Amino acid sequence: MAAGAGPGASGAPRHADGVAANQSVPRHVAIIMDGNGRWAKARGLPRAAGHKQGAEAARKVLRAAGEAGVECLTLYAFSSENWRRPETEINDLMGLLRFYIQHELDALHKEGIRLRIIGDHTAFKPDVVAMIDRATAKTAGNTRMTLAVALNYGARNELVKAVQGFAAAAAEGRLAAEEIDEARIEAALDTADLPPLDLLIRTSGECRLSNFLLWQAAYAELLFVDTLWPDFDGDALHAALAEFAARERRYGGL
Repeated sequence: MAAGAGPGASGAPRHADGVAANQSVPRHVAIIMDGNGRWAKARGLPRAAGHKQGAEAARKVLRAAGEAGVECLTLYAFSSENWRRPETEINDLMGLLRFYIQHELDALHKEGIRLRIIGDHTAFKPDVVAMIDRATAKTAGNTRMTLAVALNYGARNELVKAVQGFAAAAAEGRLAAEEIDEARIEAALDTADLPPLDLLIRTSGECRLSNFLLWQAAYAELLFVDTLWPDFDGDALHAALAEFAARERRYGGL
């Protein structure tokens, strides 16, 4: 898988992708990759084919995000609720994860991309856990861009774990209630070392967050698109970035 404000004025320099050079680029983009199953069903293919094509879409979007200057791309790959899916589909997803770690890790490393995992990937099979740990260790020093992959992730559980940590620290006398502020909460989340979330995209026409980055999305721009994830590509990402650049972010002010 390999700052200005607002859209550029007429005649402004433009990148090869058509996005004006002085458009505001989000530092951190997150995507709920939805629609693999519907994409496959519409073509009379098994769901596994949709997931495979979805992984190809992720490669294209990662490349486009890096070219556009996005610092971090977070992809919702496997939620804590996805365990409810049929075992055969979970096995297909794990097989795909193995394949892409094996075949894409060297390319990620060569491109200077750091792989980060949010969520509890230790719930997966031991060989998958070991592969993920090796991949994150190998790319840990890369600084060009971060690819964060949400695996066995749920935002509510993320917040519960943070609260439990504060409660334990308070019970031991290491933390006073008045010391718990937004900065301390953010430091306790899985995304503590990632840039603030600027843009959250969901594909396939669904308009909900599905337990994804609930705290982090408080002031993010939300974009819901009808495109099924396997059909989402670099051009679609550039269109989303242009939409982001055209919005005015007030953060509650005037």
